[in-house]
Amino acid sequence: MRKVVAIFIFLFGCFIAPAQTDSSHLRISLITCGPGEDLYSIWGHSAIRVTDTTTHADRVYNYGTFDFYDPDFYIKFVRGGERMQYFLSVESFQSFLSSYREEKRSVHEQVLNLSGEEKITLYKALINNAKDENKFYRYDFLFDNCATRIRDIIRKHSDSSLVTHQVLGKPQTFRELIHVDLNRTGMYWSKFGIDILLGSRLDKTAQNEQTMFLPVYLAKGFDSTYFQSKYLVKAKAELYQSSLAESDKSFFTPFVAFTILLVLFIVFAAFKNKVVLTSLDFLLFLSTGLLGILLILMWTATDHALCKDNYNLLWALPFHTIAVFFVRSKKSRIKKYWLVTAVINILLLAAWFFLPQQLNSGLLPLIILLAWRSYALYKK
Repeated sequence: MRKVVAIFIFLFGCFIAPAQTDSSHLRISLITCGPGEDLYSIWGHSAIRVTDTTTHADRVYNYGTFDFYDPDFYIKFVRGGERMQYFLSVESFQSFLSSYREEKRSVHEQVLNLSGEEKITLYKALINNAKDENKFYRYDFLFDNCATRIRDIIRKHSDSSLVTHQVLGKPQTFRELIHVDLNRTGMYWSKFGIDILLGSRLDKTAQNEQTMFLPVYLAKGFDSTYFQSKYLVKAKAELYQSSLAESDKSFFTPFVAFTILLVLFIVFAAFKNKVVLTSLDFLLFLSTGLLGILLILMWTATDHALCKDNYNLLWALPFHTIAVFFVRSKKSRIKKYWLVTAVINILLLAAWFFLPQQLNSGLLPLIILLAWRSYALYKK
């Protein structure tokens, strides 16, 4: 009988031992916040919550902090690189939650299934990262942000090999991923601006780990991450449900705006109002030329890697800023310039779906207009 009891105690001890090994008194979780109304918050936010049951400390470690009130903020943002630094901030969870409640943004929690040693190691790393000499980092929208920092620090301080199932049903590019929330909220003009400023590097297919640069996919990735037949997330909770209503989607999209512009040109061309048509041609090509100069500057004079290799320069030709002052010229070389411009725009339309960069569909009426008016200037 004693042998039976001893065996029973031994087996029972084997099952309960793992639960008794965690003496860290720490609870670590991923916090995912829903989108806000401003463009910078449209993709949501990620942070790490650490709760210490012995000291009753409940803190949030936030890698997505930046000094918005810096007088040189916008200059630094445009130039990028070392100038645009984010940092790790620490605040109480209640303060963090209250701020997101005020903004009516949802807050979701995923408690992580880490061992006691892993929690202690991770907690120490967060404390070290939050020191003044360590907290700043060079922000990168795709590869180094509030979500990727969390993904990487948890992987780095996990004793087990974490395996993440496929987050997406099918491969998608970085541009397609950021379009999801822009389309959902009807931010078509913001999407248009992003598609113009950011070049073909945004059209690379995101690998499984890379999809977690957005908070929503980081949360999905953690849900599907496992190690040693156990999942990384052991519990989930909705801490605050958003009451923020989605704004009405505007009818006045870039496609509609440029279609109206195209019709306006057609009307004046039909009535053969040469004075007005010449003025409109001047404004059309001057504005596209100035945009081309801006794209060149963003490519060469800033540290934003995503602004390089921009195929929008095929229609926003910087040379228009010079040629536009000769719209009435009948010189052969000027006429050839407009013919070349017309051919480039026609070829661009023909190769629309085969380009290495996905151009915004709102540009179609504009490029048709540029091709037509370039050819008209050539014929004139």
